[in-house]
Amino acid sequence: MNKILVVLIFSFNMLFAVDATMEIIKKSHSLPMINVSVSSDSGDLKLAKEIKKIIGQDLRVSGHFNVSNFNKSIPYTSIPSSPLMKQNDIDLFLNLQIQQSAFEGIILYISLFDVNSNKIVFNKQFTTSKQSRFPFLAHRSAIEINKYLNAPSIDWMDKFVIFSRSIGAKKSEIVIADYTLNFQKVIVKDGLNVFPKWADKSQESFYYTTYNKTVPTLMKANLYTGKKRQILKSDGMIIASDVSEDGKKLLLTMSPDGQSDIYLYDLEKRIKTKITKYKGIDVSGNFVENDSKVVFVSDRLKHPNIFAKKIGQRGVERLVYHGRNNSSATSYKDYIVYTSREGTNEFSRGSFNLYLISTKSDFIRRLTTTGRNQFPKFSSDGESILFIKTYKGKSSLGIIRINYNKSFLFPLKSGKLQSIDW
Repeated sequence: MNKILVVLIFSFNMLFAVDATMEIIKKSHSLPMINVSVSSDSGDLKLAKEIKKIIGQDLRVSGHFNVSNFNKSIPYTSIPSSPLMKQNDIDLFLNLQIQQSAFEGIILYISLFDVNSNKIVFNKQFTTSKQSRFPFLAHRSAIEINKYLNAPSIDWMDKFVIFSRSIGAKKSEIVIADYTLNFQKVIVKDGLNVFPKWADKSQESFYYTTYNKTVPTLMKANLYTGKKRQILKSDGMIIASDVSEDGKKLLLTMSPDGQSDIYLYDLEKRIKTKITKYKGIDVSGNFVENDSKVVFVSDRLKHPNIFAKKIGQRGVERLVYHGRNNSSATSYKDYIVYTSREGTNEFSRGSFNLYLISTKSDFIRRLTTTGRNQFPKFSSDGESILFIKTYKGKSSLGIIRINYNKSFLFPLKSGKLQSIDW
């Protein structure tokens, strides 16, 4: 059975194994080879080639395709030569065409040709009223091709990433972007605005901390209307580090009395409850185990480490027994990815690497090897990790595809990444 037919009929089964290793089980180890091409009659060839590049990148990042570097351009309505495609081991031929729409928008047409069955099996069009958002046309195209082959979802590619970017002394702006950073838009500027956090799954609103008032203040802003309102303020610091599954509660880091602690804030009742009461530093709370437990960073061992506490109970549990500077963490269900300072090792000096653990196991898995890898964030499906990588003075957004043992970097062209969410 040829590769493309195998992909069309098998289903991927994603398993969270008992040792916390995430594995992908496939009925075939052979991935389809896809060739992405810009039609010879496409408008705006420069933009079309940019979209082609991003689609190819998306398909590689998905882990479900091999992407061919074969270069063949034909008219959009033409059928490619099957013998030529087979000669170059190509299973799928994706042809792109761009047209201008009203008010400077663009229309992207895609046509997918199955070399083995010798016919066009899929075609669709995507539109945007703003040309600057062309990366999302590319992402949606890759998502639809992926869905057509019944591969595991990559819908997260169509989501916004939100981050704060340092642009000078006491100046930081908040930006939304696609995960490749090809699209970027500043949404909060002027002054020092940091630690953005999405308020809901729809990404309509977000929280952030501003230092432009008399004391640090937590704000909530609507992405589409621009309307902002004050949530809370606190001396010292205030940061929204996590949002409950239903969006009704926040985990906050606050230091009204000098030392930082974790607080649970009920948005409807406007009541905050102190979760940790340690006379030291407790920061960066994250919900785990169906929002019943909080994972956080603390200096209880005289250096940063990862701990957990059941909401409403007194006991505190140490989760990490590796490293002496574990300064940030993210959670998904029972899984945690944390940052650990490595010191001198065989890969680098003083680097920060990412590790995967489970709250229900003592298994540990290393995810990175070089540079400063910090501020990890799980994707909504728990299969990918977003993080900030600093290497040789350059900031990049990193993506780790956990089940595929693959990682990708997307450099920030200006400024330095401070914190991220998606």
